[in-house]
Amino acid sequence: MINFNVPPFTGKEMDYMKIAVENQKICGDGQFTHKCNEWFEKRTGTAKCLLTTSCTHATEMAALLADIQPGDEVIMPSYTFVSTANAFVLRGARVVFVDIRPDTMNLDENKIEDAITDKTRAIVPVHYAGVSCEMDKIMELAKQYNLIVVEDAAQGVMSSYKGQALGTIGDYGCYSFHETKNYSMGEGGALLVKDSSKAEEAEIIREKGTNRTKYFRGQIDKYTWVDHGSSYLPSDLNAAYLYAQLEMADEINETRLKLWNRYYEGLSGLAQSGRIELPVIPEGCVHNAHMFYIKAKDLEERTALISYMKEKEVLCVFHYIPLHSSPAGQQFGRFHGEDVYTTKESERLMRLPMYYSLREEQVDYIIDQILKFYAAR
Repeated sequence: MINFNVPPFTGKEMDYMKIAVENQKICGDGQFTHKCNEWFEKRTGTAKCLLTTSCTHATEMAALLADIQPGDEVIMPSYTFVSTANAFVLRGARVVFVDIRPDTMNLDENKIEDAITDKTRAIVPVHYAGVSCEMDKIMELAKQYNLIVVEDAAQGVMSSYKGQALGTIGDYGCYSFHETKNYSMGEGGALLVKDSSKAEEAEIIREKGTNRTKYFRGQIDKYTWVDHGSSYLPSDLNAAYLYAQLEMADEINETRLKLWNRYYEGLSGLAQSGRIELPVIPEGCVHNAHMFYIKAKDLEERTALISYMKEKEVLCVFHYIPLHSSPAGQQFGRFHGEDVYTTKESERLMRLPMYYSLREEQVDYIIDQILKFYAAR
C-alpha cells in the first residue's frame, strides 16, 4: 500500500532529542526551541516567531492578541480545518464564511468587502495547499476598514507571495508542524508576530500569562502573573525533532516540488482533455508542494476513483467538509452570500500521496493507475 502520508524524517531527529535529554532541559524554551524560533525569524523576516504546541494554539494566541471579544465577527472561508474557526469561537466571536475561488480553493478576495459589517474585527485568509491568497487585496481591505489579518498558513511554510513569506504579510501568521505537514514535530505550530511591539505580549500569553520569559532573559529578578494566557509552549524534545528537518528545509522542499511537478506533467494530458482539473498556481505565488490534488467531474466520480485507487493499493483521500454545513458551523457562524463553489469544489477534490520519502516510481505508478481509471470510463 502506498500511504497517503508519511511524516518527514532526516535521521538526525533522535540525535538532537538525545542532546536535549542530556542537557536536562526538555521543557519549553530550551536550546532547540530557540534555534527553531531564530531559524524562522531569519528565514521569513518576521519580527518574532514563537514555537507553540499546535497551529490551533498559535491561532488562539493570535485571537487573544487581536483582542477578539464576544459579538465580534471574523471573516474566513468555510473550506478550512475546524481550528481556523474554533480559535475565534472560543473568544465569543461570530464566524462569517464567504465563498472560495475555484482555481486555488482560497478565500475569494472579491467576496470579502460585502461581508464586512460594523462588527467585523478580523479577516482570516487560509493559504490552501501552500498557495497564497490574493494578499494585496486582502491587506487593502484590512487597512480601509481597520481590520486585523490573521494568516492561517498551516500549510504554507516555505511558500511566498510576491517575495514575502506566507505568515508575515498579515498582523499574525500561524504555522503547523503536525505529522501531515512538510516539516513536522508530531504535533506543533508557530506564531509569527509582525509588529515587534506585540512580541512581549505574545510571550506573556504563551507563558500562561506570566512574564517568565523576561525572567529567564535576566530582565527581571522574579516573575509573576501579569495577564491572561495559557500553556502554549511545546517541549524542547519536539523542537529538537523539528530542528533536524529545518536544517534540511531546502532539500525537503526541492524533493517535494520535484514530485509535485512529476504529478503535474504526468496528469496534464487528462487535464487538457477536460477529464480532470489540476492545481493552479497564480502569478506571484511560490508554493511549497504541500499537497497535490486533482478534481474529478463530481462527487460520484471522485468516490469511484478513491475506491479504485484503494483497490490498486494507493490511499487517496478527500479533504475538508465545509464548516458552514456542519452543526457547529451553523451554530457559531453564518455563510454570507451564495455558496457557488465551496461545496461543489470540495466534493470534487481528491488528494494524492505526497511526502518527502515518496519515490518517483511510486508517483509514476499512481499516475498510471489514474490514467487507467479514466481510460476505462
